Amino acid sequence: MTRIVNVSRRSMLKGAGGFGALVLGARIVGRPMINAAVAATSVGTGAFEPNVFVSLDTDGSVAIVCHRSEMGQGVRTGLPQIVADEMEADWSRVSVWQAPGDPSRYKYKDNQNTDGSRSIRHHFTIMREMGAQARDLLERAAARQWGVDRGDVYARDHRVHHTGSGRSLGFGELAQAAAELEPAGGDGAPRLKDPSEWKYIGRDLPIVDLYDMTTGGATYGADVRLPGMKIAVVARCPVYRGRAKTFDATEALEVPGVEQVIEIPPLGDRPAEFRPLGGVAVIGANTWSVMQGRGKLKIDWEPGPNESHDTDTYESQLIESARAGGHVIRERGEPDGAFAGAAKVHEADYYVPYFIHTPMEPPVAVVDATRTPVRIWAATQAPNETRQYVAEALGIDQADVACNVTLLGGAFGRKSKPDFAAEAAILSKRVGAPVRMQWTREDEIQQGYYHACCAQNLKAAVDDSGKVTAWRQSAAYPSLMTLWEPERNVGSSLENGLGLVDMPYNAVPNIRIENGEARAHLRIGWYRSVNNIQHAFAMNCFVNELAETTGRDHVELLLELIGEPTNLDLTADGVEDYFNYGDPIADWPIMTGRLSNVLRVAADKSGWGKSLPRGHGLGIACHRSFHSYVATAVHVAVQDDGNFSIPQVDVAVDCGRYVNPDRVRSQMEGATVYGNTVARHGRITTKQGAVEQSNFHDYPISRISDAPLDVRVHIVEDYTDHRPCGVGEPGVPPFAPALANALYQASGKRIRRLPIDTAELART
Repeated sequence: MTRIVNVSRRSMLKGAGGFGALVLGARIVGRPMINAAVAATSVGTGAFEPNVFVSLDTDGSVAIVCHRSEMGQGVRTGLPQIVADEMEADWSRVSVWQAPGDPSRYKYKDNQNTDGSRSIRHHFTIMREMGAQARDLLERAAARQWGVDRGDVYARDHRVHHTGSGRSLGFGELAQAAAELEPAGGDGAPRLKDPSEWKYIGRDLPIVDLYDMTTGGATYGADVRLPGMKIAVVARCPVYRGRAKTFDATEALEVPGVEQVIEIPPLGDRPAEFRPLGGVAVIGANTWSVMQGRGKLKIDWEPGPNESHDTDTYESQLIESARAGGHVIRERGEPDGAFAGAAKVHEADYYVPYFIHTPMEPPVAVVDATRTPVRIWAATQAPNETRQYVAEALGIDQADVACNVTLLGGAFGRKSKPDFAAEAAILSKRVGAPVRMQWTREDEIQQGYYHACCAQNLKAAVDDSGKVTAWRQSAAYPSLMTLWEPERNVGSSLENGLGLVDMPYNAVPNIRIENGEARAHLRIGWYRSVNNIQHAFAMNCFVNELAETTGRDHVELLLELIGEPTNLDLTADGVEDYFNYGDPIADWPIMTGRLSNVLRVAADKSGWGKSLPRGHGLGIACHRSFHSYVATAVHVAVQDDGNFSIPQVDVAVDCGRYVNPDRVRSQMEGATVYGNTVARHGRITTKQGAVEQSNFHDYPISRISDAPLDVRVHIVEDYTDHRPCGVGEPGVPPFAPALANALYQASGKRIRRLPIDTAELART
């Protein structure tokens, strides 16, 4: 529960510059009021920085703070869009301010971490309340000024109107009077608009940063310039947890523009978390010089404990581990008996390799550790974790670190891990000047955080009538929790809750879901859609195999497996610790009817069942992730040599209540292209512990030449009265299995591992 606070009535705001006459903040009731109203203080520049808030100036201009990071998903538009609608503000008079990292003011939920597709779903209501309170204060101020009944005034289009006389006042004219009033609470809290009254929520709006992003005026991490700033790049050991035994910097220091070479201490035995890996840093006046200098370093590396990591061998180990299973995480009925008495048993192994994020802007941060508070400018998804790890690296209190968030040129989970900012802090302190730590594409691919590779074994029992009577699925993968628990050899409830333990085929009477063991030899980190990618791939491809085995239509079989609409109760199957994306299951239940619904829509829109020419195929897949339900149908055309194109993709998405449909469509389109990279190109391999790929020539991403040609997004409206769900990530998981199923129909070749090898599709 939240309480809206009129910050402008607090004495500490008096004399603070940069804010309007009326300023509203919020706090969570039940916690000490340490944010907007009571604990608001000046930080560094003397500018007043309350928490999530809306500010109205006497000229009628409205400023709304966005406390989430913008990486192309449109959050700097979506959240203010909600406030402006409830406030009845004119969107053309709204500006957006980016919040710095500060949990005392902006934490509200999620510690300002922009990940997990949760910005709208966690902040939709508080943003509505903020706007409604601003509207109510202005209406009350107008009623008092006119001496009329409060019920006879209403706000519309940036003005407050009196129904009896036709009089009206602009928002700016009422700002000062509204600043003297207390927001109403409890039973007197202002009503929220009925959805029929919305004029921005649920409507297309261009993102506020679009012009700057498309004309070069946007400020990304590498665009920050400070007086006296130095540039740094780091040579890191090719093998995770390795270190430099010795190094010779003589030739590097001879490069014009190179000024210093400094060793960053190795990670050692500490948990990796988001700490620097260590290495040898080259610091100088410009990026080109320090990159050239790094190339001339002579370093003798000690590879450390992961030198033996070889992905070919590791893949075989994971497959065996998945087959063995052992850690049962969900069980229903008597699977063993069902398999023993089955008319037919079908079994298959699936494999998904390591992936790396490849945002178009590699990690970058500027840190000035020469002052207090230490200042950070970073393209980060997690400004407060950035403050935390910078503080640790410098041995200071986190309160003495401030983080400013720039625009992010893509992220996909990589930029929630602030090791690069901690590196910049260490070097800034050592050289006595601000430092920009610049990762290159090679750094990002060879020393990043990797999406977990995963092997899965699936087995189904089928009776004489063709019905699936038992389902066994086991996954083995290195856990991202090894960042904190290096010795961990089994997955966590978080990872298993990403499309595995919540396997949606509720009509199957006998189920066993297992987790096999695996050790981590790289830094494993979350990646767009996380473990949903591998779970959706194996699950949906296996159902397609079962459809062939039983002679059934794929969509018909999927609908039968999902069963009648219900809220899935995993506790009935012995699941005691279900992640549910960190949210209460009562608020965001697993609704099988919504999954069936999007499946039907995608099938209908794609023309499922239609006759296709030789070499063409239509595949489908569906998956629930981040509380949203997405079904994807992919049409492929395969040439005789195995190369293929994708003429059309249909995506049906049910994300509950949405704010900006243009962003929903854009995110589904982007997820389709991202999924195309996952399916066709993505693969990180290692030899002797070192990553073999280095740039886009050997780790390609989707290009126009192979991207889907026509992506049609169908927003399903049936559940828009339900809570908002995620949008940024749920479009990725169904794409690869839908493509694989389409390719099977077109070529007759089964795909059970990624990336897809076109040579295997060639007609012989």
